[in-house]
Amino acid sequence: MTREILFLSADAGHAGGRKTVRKGKPRKTAPIRREFSAGFIVFRETHEGRLYLLLDYGKHWDYPKGHLEKGETAWKAAVRELREETGIRQVDRVTRLQRNMHYRFYSSKNGNIEKTVTYFIGRTRAEKVAVSDEHSGHAWLPYERAMVRLTFQNAQDMLAWADKALDQVGSQRTGHK
Repeated sequence: MTREILFLSADAGHAGGRKTVRKGKPRKTAPIRREFSAGFIVFRETHEGRLYLLLDYGKHWDYPKGHLEKGETAWKAAVRELREETGIRQVDRVTRLQRNMHYRFYSSKNGNIEKTVTYFIGRTRAEKVAVSDEHSGHAWLPYERAMVRLTFQNAQDMLAWADKALDQVGSQRTGHK
């Protein structure tokens, strides 16, 4: 089995990120291909509190996201990917904030990849999720359980950022801090 090291980091997160072993052998001399994706940290309010949607990609848990199509904005790609991957058609952007996640990895099919994913925070009233065939399942989880379920440190950092931003938006509306 060949191995590679995946370096993960987020814009305002921890430098360097967490190392993870994946299949594929990195090639130092191969050119770097840049990819751009967009997705959501999507939640819904329930009597239990705020629940976040995570998708089971088979080998890891993460957020709904996918590649930008030609001429597509990050926002439109995120909305399209949410619909395609979960069946959710209604999502409201809660705050104008967005955050980019950057990481590098090696793909045996595409070589060295440098990827940027733009995340938006979205609220939905939808409870039912119809995952696409690229996923093994899904879960609506409260913050603490979602943090444990997320596979990668940079995804955990992204959830911490979103949860804090949502708390700040809520306190601004009520006048409490």
